[in-house]
Amino acid sequence: MDETEPADFYTGIVVDVYSPLRGSVPDAAIYERFVRKWGEPALELGCGDGDPLLALRAAGLDVEGLDSSADMLAALARKAEAAEIDATVHHSTIEAMDLGRTYRSIFLAGPTFNLLPDDDTASAALARICAHLDPNGAALIPLFVPEPVPDSDIGVVREHVEASGRVLRVSSMATHRDDEARRQITTLRYEVVDGDVGSSLERDWLLHWYSPADFRRLAEAAGLRVDRARDPDGREPRADATAFSFVLRVA
Repeated sequence: MDETEPADFYTGIVVDVYSPLRGSVPDAAIYERFVRKWGEPALELGCGDGDPLLALRAAGLDVEGLDSSADMLAALARKAEAAEIDATVHHSTIEAMDLGRTYRSIFLAGPTFNLLPDDDTASAALARICAHLDPNGAALIPLFVPEPVPDSDIGVVREHVEASGRVLRVSSMATHRDDEARRQITTLRYEVVDGDVGSSLERDWLLHWYSPADFRRLAEAAGLRVDRARDPDGREPRADATAFSFVLRVA
């Protein structure tokens, strides 16, 4: 399977299908609490089409966004205009961002960091986070270890019908997992049917994961120190944890 960079993955009809059929919606309250604790200005990395960035802006917080997909940022701009919300966003990958300022709060709303394809890219991204983080601020990075895609899920179609009658679909067509390399690539098929007009495409969705110890080493090598690491139950993550988050500060 070929690799698809996030900037290329989240383009075209994938943007239309993404929001209605994604697996989960970030809870804006979590990130509002984080920003209010650590301060403003704040920066959401991988802001996509605006969740939770627009909710945080509506709450009066000074939060900017960054995403590698121009199409996702265009969708965010349309939502912001419709809601009459002013939002500042930047078009860049995390590992290449150079915004000319620092932020008191930097966060990813969900495990977007797992989209970075390998440890080298992750290390570069952490170095850029360190460069943009105020010495008195903090960065929040949620992470997870994906479950293998079961054979029973291959070919199963998930569907959403909009009020206009337009039909959006996504399905898994194939999957390959390499536990030694900590990578999983799933071929996803996206479809949009609008009356008699239909379009479809297939994209390879890559996830790369870390153990808590591996991620800690990468963060520390990038000039960051771990303020706290927690699993969903609020405990220090075990070595085999499959979901956890790190709060990082400048070392």
